[in-house]
Amino acid sequence: MSELKSPFRYDFVGSFLRPHALKEARAQYKAGWIDRAALIAVENEEITRLIEKQKRAGFRAITDGEFRRSYWHLDFMWGFHGIDEVELDHGYYFHGEETTHGSLRVSGKISGENHPFVEHFKFVKQFEDENCIARQTMPAPAQLLAELYREDNGKNTDAVYPDHEQLLQDIAAAYRTVIRDLYAAGCRSVQFDDCTWGMICDPNYQNFLKEINTKVEDVAAEYLRLNNLALEDRPEGLTITTHVCRGNYHSTWASQGGYAPIAPFLFAQEKVDAFYLEFDDERSGSFEPLKYVADGKKVVLGLITTKSPRLEDKDAVIARIHEAEKYIPLERLCLSPQCGFASCEIGNKLTELEQWNKLKLVKEIAETVWGD
Repeated sequence: MSELKSPFRYDFVGSFLRPHALKEARAQYKAGWIDRAALIAVENEEITRLIEKQKRAGFRAITDGEFRRSYWHLDFMWGFHGIDEVELDHGYYFHGEETTHGSLRVSGKISGENHPFVEHFKFVKQFEDENCIARQTMPAPAQLLAELYREDNGKNTDAVYPDHEQLLQDIAAAYRTVIRDLYAAGCRSVQFDDCTWGMICDPNYQNFLKEINTKVEDVAAEYLRLNNLALEDRPEGLTITTHVCRGNYHSTWASQGGYAPIAPFLFAQEKVDAFYLEFDDERSGSFEPLKYVADGKKVVLGLITTKSPRLEDKDAVIARIHEAEKYIPLERLCLSPQCGFASCEIGNKLTELEQWNKLKLVKEIAETVWGD
């Protein structure tokens, strides 16, 4: 599979709308009506169907659609040793909507051995063929750090980890362990999903940092350093990409603002191979910050929104691709939706048919622009 490397000219971010049978099985498991083996059987069946659809649609990456997760990020974090699952009295506050209340707390030394996502990957790996490669998505290390300091979570984090540097080192080491184990299981494509950079872009968050006498540059530098620490000594032949998100819950969003504040950090210095970037509306600003993207790295333009069933105008999307070409050569650009279709179980406000129509449009536009 070595010739298949992410990203691809037409691509997707990773999560898909959960089918009814899967939602029903997860609800029955939570209520105690079925056991874990029965739930896993339904998950396996629905993931198999999803991968068949991904292949029929002509996509080169295959994922499990995040069908085994409630959240795009928390389920992965709960898989670390030293991290416990908790419920807060409120969720994240998105634009006009509050999310469900899941979070986490540190209970001991964080480490990454025997992470359950490795077994999840093995199930997807079996469906690889000469035309597609299995991809494992996970939240970025910076996202875990941000969750550990989300509101009052930081008090417990500092109590368990009074040495902040040790916390950073343990998070990075835990990620390196999972990455090595995934590689040993045959994984050659890992995607970090990261809302921290979108948060930093938001003027409201920047104002919050001013109020607590913290510099935007210092926060960005710490997130960059942590992500890069986790990527040290990565195995040869492993492609690692990152997706920058501004929130994607039930077709709502959490942050806004162009990429200029983070471009000199993320685009120029993060040691990933490609960036999946949201550009589906004005909240993401202009393409100009793309001039900071380091030489040789690719950019996947998220120009098709997953937040609405409305299909974009092909000519308008093609025009935007060529606008981005002013800052990045066309051969280093790709196309995808701006985010997944269901970052959490609730999913975005569109049907499964509308989901696949979006992906069909991505493929059609990419073939028009690049011809490959």
